[in-house]
Amino acid sequence: MSTANPQPLWQPDPERIAKARITRFQAWAAEHHGAPAEGGYPALHRWSVDRLDTFWKAVTEWFDVRFSTPYARVLGDRAMPGAQWFPGATLNYAEHALRAAADRPGEPALLCVDETHEPRPVTWSELRRQVGSLAAELRALGVRPGDRVSGYLPNIPQAVVALLATAAVGAVWTSCAPDFGARSVLDRFQQVEPVVLFTVDGYRYGGKEHDRREIVAELRRELPTLRAVVHIPLLGTDAPEGTLEWSALTAQDTEPVYEQVPFDHPLWVLYSSGTTGLPKAIVQSQGGILVEHLKQLGLHCDLGPEDRFFWYTSTGWMMWNFLVSGLLTGTTIVLYDGSPGHPDTGAQWRIAERTGATLYGTSAAYVMACRKAGVHPARDYDLSTVECVATTGSPLPPDGFRWLHDEAREDLWIASVSGGTDVCSCFAGAVPTLPVYTGELQAPGLGTDLSSWDPSGRPLVDEVGELVVTQPMPSMPIHFWNDPDGSRYHDSYFDTYPGVWRHGDWITVTSRGSVIIHGRSDSTLNRQGVRMGSADIYEVVERLPEIRESLVIGVEQPDGGYWMPLFVHLAPGAVLDETLLDRVKRAIREQLSPRHVPDEIIEVPGIPHTLTGKRIEVPVKRLLQGTPLDKAVNPGSIDNLALLAFYEKLARERA
Repeated sequence: MSTANPQPLWQPDPERIAKARITRFQAWAAEHHGAPAEGGYPALHRWSVDRLDTFWKAVTEWFDVRFSTPYARVLGDRAMPGAQWFPGATLNYAEHALRAAADRPGEPALLCVDETHEPRPVTWSELRRQVGSLAAELRALGVRPGDRVSGYLPNIPQAVVALLATAAVGAVWTSCAPDFGARSVLDRFQQVEPVVLFTVDGYRYGGKEHDRREIVAELRRELPTLRAVVHIPLLGTDAPEGTLEWSALTAQDTEPVYEQVPFDHPLWVLYSSGTTGLPKAIVQSQGGILVEHLKQLGLHCDLGPEDRFFWYTSTGWMMWNFLVSGLLTGTTIVLYDGSPGHPDTGAQWRIAERTGATLYGTSAAYVMACRKAGVHPARDYDLSTVECVATTGSPLPPDGFRWLHDEAREDLWIASVSGGTDVCSCFAGAVPTLPVYTGELQAPGLGTDLSSWDPSGRPLVDEVGELVVTQPMPSMPIHFWNDPDGSRYHDSYFDTYPGVWRHGDWITVTSRGSVIIHGRSDSTLNRQGVRMGSADIYEVVERLPEIRESLVIGVEQPDGGYWMPLFVHLAPGAVLDETLLDRVKRAIREQLSPRHVPDEIIEVPGIPHTLTGKRIEVPVKRLLQGTPLDKAVNPGSIDNLALLAFYEKLARERA
């Protein structure tokens, strides 16, 4: 694959580079820690991975991380898995998230938006007061450091208060969005055995109310470890018998008390999609998340007290946790609770406009949906405050870059980022001082020793390989829940290259230092030895207006053959006739590779996704290889289980 593309789509001007926080950090780190003063970001990144200990020490000093007891050294044991960060140190994540309340008590910490699109502020002092009150009540309920506290909540201010109060007492937060069904929630929460459950009576989405009281009753029955259930009447219903009222727990004017916990004390549990079994319960630490998110949000996203940070997300996705961490940099965060496309496809742009967002984050799928729907953001909305549009969830196709550039703003910083729930951060993506090339992520993150490797562990440049991280990152999981010997954790990332994190994505690291993501390596398309990521196929196929969405699978056959079907979900009114079939094949042949023209193109009623909106490739591949549905996929992890019946039936017919 050629990565020669000398013309950037966007270049930061000298003034923007000069005022970027990362520029000031580099000058300061050069003076105090021996970082290179010249050479810009590439030199700073090289230093950050060559001098890993010094770099992370510099991050804690630059952001004034408050250690209540000092650390013995930055990095104890460096081996992965199991690297020890800042041994001896104690601190508290919530204390750092609420620091701005001291200097800016009357300014908004949160801007809360529902489907009316009218923002409602929650000030720093009010957020701090509610966290102080709730933390005291949690302690009164007997919640102790290490206990698990769960939320079945939409993206509302109460969820942020509950997370911060949980962290303040040293307990461990975990959440699911209320569109998750009971089985999906129990697959997650039963693993960690929460002692408190915060829950709503329902939620509003797409202009409708969705009552969840029956599901909440089931959760209460099936979670025997619960000592308390807290009712948040989003739809205005009375508290069920035996539950506590949110308003009563947050009514006091109580100074928050922050439990000082070890650096590697658990902060929260996130979950993998769980498409092929029980979701992995991924545990990340208070200190690891604190320093990683300060670096990512403060340096890479260039966020500070004057900014407003909006990312469309739900509490069931790691991007919600990442969004809440915007508070660490003193930034006002925007919480949107509602459909991404209500009352029309332009909804998220309207929210960015009305909240004065400076960084607006969304999914690549939403950008492409706007492009297909003929949305014109710059024409229809005042986006003068928006300096950066960031995307994640799947690779943003080149057409998405060009559309944002043409339709949102020509001087727009477009940050396609890629990371994972596994680290609750980005491996590569936003750098405010670097150019943006169409279809590419700007660079690997500071302190992230990222490479593309071939199967024998040889680094590759301008060639497709496995995404690996060869040195530890502070936000890597401290462990998985219920994985006493660490075998599940080890097998998830370290079984291919011992001591090196293999993430499971195909990437190209270009000779310019940028990164291209090609999709998951465990669902790679390998035709006659030529590997290609599924994302490359989707990008080409879904440019065609008739194709709403697609799914491509490569299936190894028992006779040694290889069957590669392309499933297409058509736009309304489109017909999969010979003309369209020919256009799809020609697009793949001419723009990608003749070897990757599919063996069959099959119309489907829809494409199945995980609950966080990612296409599921591996479970469909397993179905097509004859694995029974109950063994190929965890039903609670799929957005529309009925769609899988089509693929199961197809496998039976082919057999």
